[in-house]
Amino acid sequence: MIRTPELVEALAGQIEPRFKLRRFDQLKVGTERTYLVKGLIPRTGLVIIWGPPKCGKSFWTFDLVLHVALGREYRRRRVQQGPVVYCAFEGGGGYSARAEAFRQRNLPDEHEPFDFFLLDAQIDLVKDQPNIVAAIRAENAAPACVVLDTLNRSLNGSESNDKDMAQYIRAADAIRQAFDCVVIIVHHCGVEGTRPRGHTSLTGAGDAQLAVSRDADENVIVKVEWMKDGAEGDVIASRLEPVEIGTDADGDAISSCVIVPVDSAALATRIVSRRLSDRQRLALDALSEAALASGQSPPIEWQLPAGIQMVRVNHWRDELIRKGVIDRTAANPRAEFKRLRQALAARRLIGDRDDFIWPV
Repeated sequence: MIRTPELVEALAGQIEPRFKLRRFDQLKVGTERTYLVKGLIPRTGLVIIWGPPKCGKSFWTFDLVLHVALGREYRRRRVQQGPVVYCAFEGGGGYSARAEAFRQRNLPDEHEPFDFFLLDAQIDLVKDQPNIVAAIRAENAAPACVVLDTLNRSLNGSESNDKDMAQYIRAADAIRQAFDCVVIIVHHCGVEGTRPRGHTSLTGAGDAQLAVSRDADENVIVKVEWMKDGAEGDVIASRLEPVEIGTDADGDAISSCVIVPVDSAALATRIVSRRLSDRQRLALDALSEAALASGQSPPIEWQLPAGIQMVRVNHWRDELIRKGVIDRTAANPRAEFKRLRQALAARRLIGDRDDFIWPV
């Protein structure tokens, strides 16, 4: 049969459309909550939390999602309560001790039961993903969050192989789709320590990425590196505090650790005093002054902490030139400004998005 334009048009009119188009006037901003932990974890999607070994990323993640299960505000951030399934593929035996330490420090002697489930097993996520979904459904958990800790211990393949990583991402995404939840993947960094280890497809598939590190004072520093529908650059400072939780059969102490907050403002002050050059300190002061004098509040949908005032990047650069922090007669003043900006960003003292910048 020869398909003339008239025949194609007639046949199209008989097909039930699978998709619906929306006009521009129908595109409205929704008011529903899109976060699990505001400014840190979206309600659905894939989130990567990465860092070097022994940096505290598992302790911090464990503490974070316990707040979700309890429905408790996290570091002055709103939380949407929901069941949590924590898959401990690495050193799972220690999580009972971590749970007891959290219980002793954060829960009253008598507390209401809450939905936090631990899966302690060695698995191949690609092969075992249907069994994980079945195990969760058997508990009627309907999780708001599933944690995979760590990627390396649940991948039967190579982190650097594009096919292996594509299969792993599809398996993690299948869990997300099964429960309409967020899946958090805890992962290690590469040898250079500048990004998550292995194939870049993992970062490309994520809806948010948080980097964890230790500073010179052994604080656990978590930075929001990027978020698909939120602000970047936010920093959470914590420390690991030892807790003696009991004694073993020999009468020796059993201990674990809990995550406790660190005063971020005091931490930033110490960083400034120790590591900033005179020019960097002057540049940061100029940004703070500009934000106070002519700053504006960020859009609500950026979900930044309250009180932030931001200015346009060009306004800050002009202020640095006007104050003489950057020499306008230099060979390349833009390059000088770029170096100052990168130095302050590396120390997590400024945040930026689009064409705006603000002091953290």
